[in-house]
Amino acid sequence: MSELDKKLIQTPDLNKERLKKLKSLFPDLFTVEGKPNLDEMKKIIDPDLVKETERFEFKWFGKSEAKRLAFTPSKATLIYDEERSVNPEYAYGNMIIEGENLETMKCLLAGYRETVKCIYIDPPYNVDGDFVYNDHWEESKTDYWEHIGVSVDGIKIDTNSESSGRFHSNWLNMLFPRLLLARQLLSNDGAIFVSIGDEEYHNMRKILDEVFGEENYRNTISTRRYDKNINRQFIENGLSTFNVGFEYVICYSKSPEFKFNPIYREASEERQNYGYWKGFWNNADRKTMRYDILGFEPETGQWKWKEERGLQAVANYQEYLKKYSKSESLEDYWKRTGQKLEFIRRNPDGKGMNKGVEHWIPPTTGILRNTNWYDFFASKDTEEISGLFDYPKNHDVIKCLIQSCESNGDIILDYFAGSGSTGQAVYELNRIDGLNRKVILVQLPELIKDDTETGKTALSLGFNKISEITIERNKRVIQKLEKEEAEKQPPLLDSNKKPFKTGFKVYKLAKSNFPRVDFAPDPAKTEEENLALLNKYIDKKEAMFLAMVDENNIFDEVLLKNGFMLNYSKVKVDDFSKNKVFQIKDDFKECLICMDMNLAKETLKELEQFKDKIFICLERALDTTMKWNLKHLLGDKMIAF
Repeated sequence: MSELDKKLIQTPDLNKERLKKLKSLFPDLFTVEGKPNLDEMKKIIDPDLVKETERFEFKWFGKSEAKRLAFTPSKATLIYDEERSVNPEYAYGNMIIEGENLETMKCLLAGYRETVKCIYIDPPYNVDGDFVYNDHWEESKTDYWEHIGVSVDGIKIDTNSESSGRFHSNWLNMLFPRLLLARQLLSNDGAIFVSIGDEEYHNMRKILDEVFGEENYRNTISTRRYDKNINRQFIENGLSTFNVGFEYVICYSKSPEFKFNPIYREASEERQNYGYWKGFWNNADRKTMRYDILGFEPETGQWKWKEERGLQAVANYQEYLKKYSKSESLEDYWKRTGQKLEFIRRNPDGKGMNKGVEHWIPPTTGILRNTNWYDFFASKDTEEISGLFDYPKNHDVIKCLIQSCESNGDIILDYFAGSGSTGQAVYELNRIDGLNRKVILVQLPELIKDDTETGKTALSLGFNKISEITIERNKRVIQKLEKEEAEKQPPLLDSNKKPFKTGFKVYKLAKSNFPRVDFAPDPAKTEEENLALLNKYIDKKEAMFLAMVDENNIFDEVLLKNGFMLNYSKVKVDDFSKNKVFQIKDDFKECLICMDMNLAKETLKELEQFKDKIFICLERALDTTMKWNLKHLLGDKMIAF
């Protein structure tokens, strides 16, 4: 009997008991939500009672609505937050966006479609109602727009509990539209990596198959969650099951032609000392396996491979340095430092495997080696966020994922940013190899709860929302890198090489700057009649309102919704005498834009020398004659907003 039944002083509910018994005997007769599947029961009685065309498909409650939601337009925009940005002059496209990720990705869609090379996400694992999933922000009720600016009660959220009959459906409905939009943002030669636990791994594979195509599944990588011995795994689970010590990273590409880059990584001191090192050396001592590598031939011991393969491995690494790393070669490193191959004693304190074995190995600085993914922990705390965030993702894992599929100038997206591990991974990689990756992080301003020690610590330090930790962690990482750059010794060999500098801009998801988004068409009127009403609404509402709005925010919204990236440059064009006209350039395109409330006749004449460029202006700045003349001069290159 349930606790509710007990408190209601009811007799046992025999129907519930019979259903529970039936489910334990025949689980296939129930849906994934735990409800009886009447069609399956009818088939047992008489198969002819159910007429259907059977095919393999993945269904859940609310799937159609979730898919529709992905493709509905957004009335939101992104507002620049200069105060919380860090080194914005060195951001070069790096952004942290504070806002609900579904609406945010819709805002990014026009400017960033098919430009993102690598997506990494660590979505909620659907454990104990641990995620926010309310996607029905009704602007008329201001459920979202009022709370997003932080109200007294914070952000309105819905959680997903196991007591809900739609426990798995709620999670899938949250995930589905976001993955559909992620695919729209992903470039044709890009890949997505999704971290997940065993709780929803099976459903995650199925939903990724549906969104990206089963033929684009590339691999599943296992990473360790934490170290636990077998006894503790049993004890902590009441001897009922094993404690799973692994998490998974599922990878899909946008197309079957996608190819990975080789991944190399520094061997950690722990693995060198305690038996996990997987470099060029072997524990045996065969003379036939000793040969010259880059000017060194050991007198004892042996290399890991025969000569042909060993030399090829070195050549592959040298090629990797040239193509991907842009760091100095082994020879340059040894010339500068005077170091070559070093002699070390493995396990000097006699612990672990192969006690006291001596090895010749290449110096660790500048050497990246193939590694086993099991050497990674899925979670790794760092001094930048110590005590602020539960189970932050290991940014070293994310580094390798990024390196496996990107090249110079690529965009990396994480729309479940959490503490911002992906940002740290990108900054550190850019510093190491000099490439110019750009990172976009999206995090909901979800209130921090004080029911954990971590939550209490974060609140005591003045953090109220998870997005604040995202911003602060990335700020601390950049400050740490700047400090290391300032203290770096010896001085740079190349005097023309500038010290590493980076930063990011902060944006907030907000309601559009244009009041017209509140206009509701009259269903009883024709499209022409509604258009006329909208124009009157714009004339009445927007002129005064736009005069009070930050001009930069208007530029951002207009350009973003017309397909420009937010890292655009804006330069005033001196050829125009009566209006302020700016030249806009992003990574792919350019235009002229004027946000003045009135367009002068002189401007029309001055535009003749720029008729090969797109020109964007406010429609209310044009009278009928000016609009006709602009259309005649520029054709489709004239955009009135």
